Order: sequence, then structure tokens, then C-alpha cells
Amino acid sequence: MTTAALDLIIMAAGKGTRMKSRRPKVLQHLAGRPLLAHVLAAAAPLGPRRVVVVTGHGAMEVEAACAGWERPGAGFDLQFVRQEPQLGTGHAVQQAMPRLTNDGTVVVLSGDVPLTRPETLQALVQASAGERLALLTVRLPDPTGYGRIVRGTDGMVQRIVEHKDASEAERAISEIYSGIMAVPARWLAPWLARLRNDNAQGEYYLTDIVAMAVQDGVPVAAHCIADALQVEGVNSPAQLAALERAHQRRQAEALMEQGVRLADPARFDLRDDARSGARGELACGQDVEIDVGCIFTGRVEIGAGARIGAYCCIGNASIAAGAVIHPFTHIDGEQAGARVGEGALVGPFARLRPGAQLGREVHIGNFVEVKNSTLADGAKANHLAYLGDASVGERVNYGAGSITANYDGANKHRTVIEADAHIGSNCVLVAPVTIGAGGTVGGGSTITKNTPPGALSVARGKQVSLDASKWQRPVKQPKTA
Repeated sequence: MTTAALDLIIMAAGKGTRMKSRRPKVLQHLAGRPLLAHVLAAAAPLGPRRVVVVTGHGAMEVEAACAGWERPGAGFDLQFVRQEPQLGTGHAVQQAMPRLTNDGTVVVLSGDVPLTRPETLQALVQASAGERLALLTVRLPDPTGYGRIVRGTDGMVQRIVEHKDASEAERAISEIYSGIMAVPARWLAPWLARLRNDNAQGEYYLTDIVAMAVQDGVPVAAHCIADALQVEGVNSPAQLAALERAHQRRQAEALMEQGVRLADPARFDLRDDARSGARGELACGQDVEIDVGCIFTGRVEIGAGARIGAYCCIGNASIAAGAVIHPFTHIDGEQAGARVGEGALVGPFARLRPGAQLGREVHIGNFVEVKNSTLADGAKANHLAYLGDASVGERVNYGAGSITANYDGANKHRTVIEADAHIGSNCVLVAPVTIGAGGTVGGGSTITKNTPPGALSVARGKQVSLDASKWQRPVKQPKTA
């Protein structure tokens, strides 16, 4: 295994015409993360000294996006070079070489190949060992149209032969080149200088260095994998969608192997959270059940025996054991996180926003929204209600149509509802305000002052009824011609 310094070149200059998008191809999203961000995340565990991203189409947008991404644990120097005009893969690598030194190994990656695993790249670097040109190859059931890897009797690569130029025997080879390689920098620089563009496309092809290596007596190794998904590129919306589904299916299968019950693994999504930057991670206890159409973003934990109903969106949240999230519920904890306590019932059609903290056996019903609020054990808000910036005590019953008026137009204020209070329907609690323990607020009240414990508080206009002799309902006037 080589101990030479490691540098990476990521080719991200292509226009991606077939994507039919204003957004550069490498910034298209897969599982909630830009393609190029996937590549950088795979590179970080290798411990590279330097990563050079070759940009071109949409260069300013790509470079600004890269600078804004968090790369946990990444200590590498990130640099950018421009490829203008774009004259092929060899030309792209030529632009990056002046940023590198000759004492290391260079790994060349593509910014539109998002699912290569770090351990695969590490094996490729080991295959190079600072002495060989190493190609990442893959075996395909149907390699039609791809260049074939022709090996010698010693197992080393002799050449890459294009499909149209291959013999019948060569076409029977299932091993093809992925576009990813590792090569000693001291060899790469002179080979790039020898590239020619006397071909039909007028471009400089990086694959031409394979023949140069053989000619110069440098061994060409191939690290072959069977997992084609790791080297799958994206050139069109259809390819992006197919790769998304393949990736999500793989994540679903991993969860099912751990014992998670997915009603339909084809209708499951686990994504990064673009706003918080949190990686898509789903940790499940024993006997968790997830119905169809659910989308999980960021870091989500689900306790043993919890059930997630159909078409829920859950992000950056912790759901304790035995909780039930009914269909069409939206939980989005963002950076603050959201927590659902043991045995709690949430939904259907409920919304938990950042800072929602639900205790044990809490009930949050249909069309109830909770934001930056804590509900203690046994509290209930079952219908059509809003709780924002509130502290709700144990066993509180919060009536339908009631709200905390937490915003005065400039600042947020907090509402405290102490244990065992009962809030009637269609009440407005104007913060800052405290409802005393065991107190009752009559339906339709607007409460602006603290209420004593155990008291009945009513604040509404006096009801007036006029009999028929003093009032008549308006009648519709006939239309005039």
C-alpha cells in the first residue's frame, strides 16, 4: 500500500445539454444532495491533500456552491480551475495539473458519477500503489457500446478497445472502463503533454494514456467491481430518476435487512436535508413499520414498535418507541430538531415544526400545528389548533380552533399552560400569558392576562338575543327587469 500523498481531480465542466436545465449538471440533486457534493463526500475519507475541481459551464455557480457545502472531517485544500473551452477529458485534466506536484498519486473522478463508495476508491489507490496506472472497471451483463478492457496473461491491462473496433472475442469481454483512474503524478504529467486531438471530435481523450503507459513499460492495473451503480453517470433527467430509484431501493433493502418493515420498498425515500445540511440517516429500533410514500430527510431516529403512516414527511426528528405517526403528517425539525415521546399519537394531517417536543402519550390530531413548544406527558390538542412558543403541562386539553397569539408584530412571546388546564374551543391566548394549573378557559375567550389556578376564565362579548318582534332576517329582493 502506498503512503504517497493523494490528490484528486474532479471533472465538473460539462454543460449537460440533455438535462435541459439552467442548473449545471453537477448541481442536479440525487437523494437531496447535488451530484458533485456526493463525489466530494466520497473523496473526504481518503484523506486527500488537495482536491481540484475543474469547472466550465456555470463555473461561478458550481464554485460558489462547493464553497458553501459543509464537508465534515474534510481537511483537504479545495481549489478550482476553469476549462474553457471544453476539449475533452484529457484537456480537463491538463488544466488541473499545474495545481499539483509530482510527488503523489492522482485520482481522477467525474462530478456526475455520485455513488462511488470511499472503500472502492481506496482499493483503486492501493491498486496503483504509487507505481501503476490503475483503472476502475466494472463488469456489465450487457457491455454493448462500451470500450472493453483487454488484459494480458499477467492480469495487467494491455489496452482499451472500443466496441466498434473490437473483434468477436473482444466483444465477449464484459469488463469496461468506468472513467475513474488513479495514477502517479510523475507519470501523468508527461503523458498529458503527449496527448493529441487528431480524432473525429477534435478532443483530447484521457484514455489515450493507457497506450502510453503500456508503451513506456508502466504496469496498468484494473480494480474490477460488479456493482455498476457505483460508476453510473447522469446525462439526462431519465437517467437521474433511474439512479435515484436505484439508490433509494438500495437504502430500503439495507433497512429491511435490519428488520424494518417497509410496506413497499419502491415507495420509500431517504434524503439529505438541503437546508440544515444534515446527512440522510434513518436509525430504527426493532419492529418499526413504515407505510408507503414516506420521505425522510436529515437525521431521523425511530424507536422500537413505532408506526409511520402513509405519505408522511419526517425530517431531523426523534420518534420514541410505540409512537404512531398517522398518514400525511409533516414533521420538520430543521436544526432545532423535533421529538415525539413514547406512545404519542400524531396526525393525520398534523405539522410539527422546529422545536416541537412532545412527551409521553401526547395526542396531536388532524390539522394541528406545533412550533417551538413543549407538551408534557398526556397533553392533548386533537383538532384544528396552533401551539407556537408554548409550554404545555401534563394532561392539558387544548380545544379545537384555539391558538397561541405568540407574535406581536416585532417579537415572539411565550405562553405557559400549567398542568391539568382545560382550554375551550376557539380561544386566543395572547402571549405572554400563563394559564394556572387546573384552570379552565371558556370557549371563544380571548385571554390577555394570567389566570389563577383552578379558576374559570371567560373573556368574550355578552350574548344578546332579540325576539322576532324586534328583529327580522333580511330577505332577498326580487330582480328588476
